[in-house]
Amino acid sequence: MTIRNRLLILLTAVAVLAAVAATSVLHAADRAARKDRPQAGGPAVAAGSVSLTGTGTLVFRNMAWGPHRDELATVPAATPSAERTASGVKCLRFYAASGTGVCLQSVHGAVTDTYRAVVLDARLHERRHYALAGIPTRARVSSSGRMVAWTVFVSGDSYAGTNFSTRTSILDTRTWQLTSTLEDFRILKSGDARPYHAADVNFWGVTFADDTHFYATLATAGSTYLVRGDTTTRTVRTLLTNAECPSLSPDGTHLVFKKRVRGLSPDAPWRLYALDLATMRSLPLAETRSVDDQVVWRSPRTVVYALPGDYGADLWTVPADGTGTAHRLMTAALAPAYVGP
Repeated sequence: MTIRNRLLILLTAVAVLAAVAATSVLHAADRAARKDRPQAGGPAVAAGSVSLTGTGTLVFRNMAWGPHRDELATVPAATPSAERTASGVKCLRFYAASGTGVCLQSVHGAVTDTYRAVVLDARLHERRHYALAGIPTRARVSSSGRMVAWTVFVSGDSYAGTNFSTRTSILDTRTWQLTSTLEDFRILKSGDARPYHAADVNFWGVTFADDTHFYATLATAGSTYLVRGDTTTRTVRTLLTNAECPSLSPDGTHLVFKKRVRGLSPDAPWRLYALDLATMRSLPLAETRSVDDQVVWRSPRTVVYALPGDYGADLWTVPADGTGTAHRLMTAALAPAYVGP
């Protein structure tokens, strides 16, 4: 083969690769543009004022395609199918209680995105913000609105496997004292006389009992544990194995968590369980699909959680006592918080 023919083949190959790359970029851009246009039959969304102190209000991340995608939106809790009021504030993860909100959001840069946690007041105005070390995944606020917690993936982007690392922080919004990582807390494992130390410790999924005590997930040596923590003594104590992303009931008597069940797919290994904290007995909920979420209590008897949907995620609900059946609460929604009485 002559040098000229080789050059022609090389130039042809480069042209083909360039065309494929250009087509991929155009396809991605078109898909992104389509997400900015409302989809036929999708939820109705309009711009308006959103407050974290409403009466019987559900605030959530709107996932519906259109100009308000990813914005915090609200509907009356009693009529979740009502038209959504969008705030203009975009969050990847969100939670709120007693007029305090936490919004974990991306900051788009010229080369790469960064992330930050923004503490919001009742009108969604920023009070303070903090740089995050990775991809946001969990957020919670104590019932008083004083304490805020968040978890990010420092490496990896899924809890399904073992090749990930998380960082969980707790912030006191009264003093603005930040605990940057729960890994600095002393770990007391049940039955051990001495504090536990290991390089592979990870925490995630805080749920507050009050402004001092919380529950969370601890992972180490291939196992997960439900732990109860104390921000004053800076300790956590293990309570139960194989429990992740706990969520405490409004009366503080039960936790709903996700549990890995043997025999399920490694990519979808969880089932929802409820734990009676007085007896430490647990029972499975009626949701039979794998749920990779930290549930929110809709009432003293029901919980809400996200599952994959046509436009990213839908919200589902199920009784917290093992009875009944799961049903869809909202389409195209994520990260709910019930605010107001």
